[in-house]
Amino acid sequence: MFRREQQVHHPDFGTGSVIVDEGDTVVVRFTDRIESCAASSLTRRMGIDDAVSLGHWSPALDLTLKAQAAAIRSLNDAWGVFSRSRIDLLPHQLWVCHRVLQQWPIRLLIADDVGLGKTIEAGLVLWPLLSSGRVRRLLILTPASLVEQWQFRLRTLFDIRMSAYRSVVDRPKADFWGTHNQVVASLPTMRADRGGRHERLLDAPPWDMLIVDEAHHLNADEQTGKTLGFQLVERLVREQRVESCLFFTGTPHRGKSYGFWALMGLLRPDAFGPHRPEPEQLSRLREVLIRNLKHKATDMAGNRLFTPVNNRPETYEYTDEERDFYGLLTHFIVAGNAYASGLRQTEQRQVSLVLIAMQKIASSSVAAIRAALQRRLHKLRGEAKELRDRNHAEISEGNEEDVDALEALNGWMTRQRFRLIEDELPHLEALLQAAGEIDEESKIKRIGEIIEDEYRDRSILLFTEYKATQALMVSTLMARFGEGSVGFINGDNRLEGIRRPSGEMIVRAEDREATAVAFNEGRLRFLVSTEAGGEGIDLQERCHTLIHVDLPWNPMRLHQRVGRLHRYGQRNAVDVVTIRNPSTVESRIWDKLETKLSHIMKALEHAMDEPEDLMQMVLGMAGPRFFNELFSSGELVRRDLFDEWFDAKTRTLGGKSAIKTVTDLVGHCQGFDLSQLDDVPKKDLPDLVPFFHGALLRNGRRFGREKGSFSFITPEAWRGPRGVRQRYEGLIFHRQPCDAEEAKRIVGVGHQAFDQALSQALDGEGALAVFGESAHPLAVFRVQDAVTGGPGHLRQVVVGVTTDAGNLILLRDDEVLDLLNRRKPGRTEADISARPTSLDSVSAWLDRARKHADGEVHGLRLPFRKPLLTDLVLFWPEVGSCG
Repeated sequence: MFRREQQVHHPDFGTGSVIVDEGDTVVVRFTDRIESCAASSLTRRMGIDDAVSLGHWSPALDLTLKAQAAAIRSLNDAWGVFSRSRIDLLPHQLWVCHRVLQQWPIRLLIADDVGLGKTIEAGLVLWPLLSSGRVRRLLILTPASLVEQWQFRLRTLFDIRMSAYRSVVDRPKADFWGTHNQVVASLPTMRADRGGRHERLLDAPPWDMLIVDEAHHLNADEQTGKTLGFQLVERLVREQRVESCLFFTGTPHRGKSYGFWALMGLLRPDAFGPHRPEPEQLSRLREVLIRNLKHKATDMAGNRLFTPVNNRPETYEYTDEERDFYGLLTHFIVAGNAYASGLRQTEQRQVSLVLIAMQKIASSSVAAIRAALQRRLHKLRGEAKELRDRNHAEISEGNEEDVDALEALNGWMTRQRFRLIEDELPHLEALLQAAGEIDEESKIKRIGEIIEDEYRDRSILLFTEYKATQALMVSTLMARFGEGSVGFINGDNRLEGIRRPSGEMIVRAEDREATAVAFNEGRLRFLVSTEAGGEGIDLQERCHTLIHVDLPWNPMRLHQRVGRLHRYGQRNAVDVVTIRNPSTVESRIWDKLETKLSHIMKALEHAMDEPEDLMQMVLGMAGPRFFNELFSSGELVRRDLFDEWFDAKTRTLGGKSAIKTVTDLVGHCQGFDLSQLDDVPKKDLPDLVPFFHGALLRNGRRFGREKGSFSFITPEAWRGPRGVRQRYEGLIFHRQPCDAEEAKRIVGVGHQAFDQALSQALDGEGALAVFGESAHPLAVFRVQDAVTGGPGHLRQVVVGVTTDAGNLILLRDDEVLDLLNRRKPGRTEADISARPTSLDSVSAWLDRARKHADGEVHGLRLPFRKPLLTDLVLFWPEVGSCG
């Protein structure tokens, strides 16, 4: 017979406590379930009460390891603090992990500022879910340029191995979706249902977790409808092909409430949607929206991580030749708009898109617009064959907001009947002749002077939108500072039109990852990048200076560029150089726009209890079309009417409705701040060393140390699972590996040998031990939810009770681990002389400790509906030690 609360062990479910003995079967409460088990399958385990009544004392080392292992598992399940990430973890990242793991299924949107480490947050969340088996099938959808980045970071930082989706391997007979359990895929690729792709995805086993990066691309519009990406994710959710969803975006609200609430509705269709009352939805927004801000981010000591960016505006002037060229180009664009006004609506839109694209390209460099004009001229003269694919690759990186304009531009360059203006050929010839008169572009020359005068010894990151400008900038830097000092990154890993210092024109191919590593290691002084090429790459290790070679018309892009340097790990204040020609309309618009944005920030400061850097959200709400229209139409405005025109155009930017939307969002989302720092456990990988050392000693193994690394022969008891090595060399318990090879030897929860040590310790028997060098008892308990099938991933938490100045105090799991790590169990076997002669006092103290824990555990804000306390181990001080 098994009595109620009897501790038992089952070979599949682990250790639990008996609820009722029904004869042949026994109902047992395990950590995450209640099971009816065959009585013959259960083994009795001695609990604390049994040990006390029988006077059964266990080796102190065994029980220390058991309690340490339970505390380690509890901490990692709740916070992810012992994951094998190779970079130091920050309080806001651990807080996000803790918050996310409070619920299951997970349905959250994380809208952190750029540079706060979203892939680290994702890895921290995923690691305990994967290691516990809660998540087995994982699908990540990202922008195309970030697929490899997600794959690389999850592998190198967390040892999470993702398969990258490729259309060529997704064939009806291949069963790609059924045979790959962890997949990262391009959303632009996946949204197109080609060759039955969607049906194969939907027919595959469901996904335990879906992660969507840059989730604002899942857009729904009241007039134009839902994007293909939105429809795909909506179908996955509606047909119950995903259980949990985690979205990431820095700009959740793009200016239209309909689209925002539709996005929220993908996460929680039961609570959100574009047709529900907004006040009702705002009141529940905290349930799904998390936003952390750079100015609130700290390290574990509470020190602010980010300093404000230093903006350094610089100017330059056109030469006479440049002034002539841009004058001709303005005339051409004005004439083109006049010509377009007489066309049909579809043709008019096509011409307008081309003219806008031309204005953007021309604002970057003469070299960039000259390349487009030359290709158009070649086509008109019949001097080139089909150039479409090449043109699309060489003009621009093809940012998503520019796709329509670039497609129209390609059509103009490759279709002879597509006209921007009557009698187009002589106008193009005149423009190209004027461009040919320019020997050196004054802006590019000025950038070289700024570098030599102001940043002589610095590594510098330069950004441009266009590859022709990129080639010009690379050539200029090579001529001034040496051919080996410059690298480039773009979406194609290839750059044409580079001029060597010798004058030779070359094409260079560079892998973006290798180039980024060379720049971060200081082997390259300059890196010239495009937006698409620079997405997802961290470049802050040695660089804190950024130069905008050109200014994208959407200010959001500037924010994203700066985010490559202004991110965690940056040790210096970031200098950002912008360069403009004050005589241009574009410069006048930027001056007015910056003034307008500063007024918006002041309005936000008045509206919020504390000022926050919310400009990213304000700009995201305006959208790229707003800025395209602003900059493209400015050329047509008379100078004396310019101020009035600008005020009318930007009246809605940062208006009362926008301010209200931003403040509503921020006021109804969760986020980490300094007041929560004490809640974050100050534990990291070095805190695992005492446990692992003891586990090796328990198995008769030595722990060799040399220069901060550890080596040992693996105990026989740990060698069962495949992949566990017989010997380990050079393991480290910290997050500062000297190279990529050492990073593979980081030990944490998830390392195969360490996990075997945890399992062995947790499976150990015994419940009562004498603990030397302590004046106070320590009882360690597990807390779990008495209601099975609870909402969170967290299934149990470890707490302790000890005495301080004669009073009972409750210890959190991190405090229990800290106390155990400091104690030194001096005996492997219990010493009879050290035991108390009367056990009545032990029983009495244990009863008081249980009542105290029961009364205090509710203050821990655990995600349990009905916390249930169960015994783990009790340590009693040696006779003569107890004070």
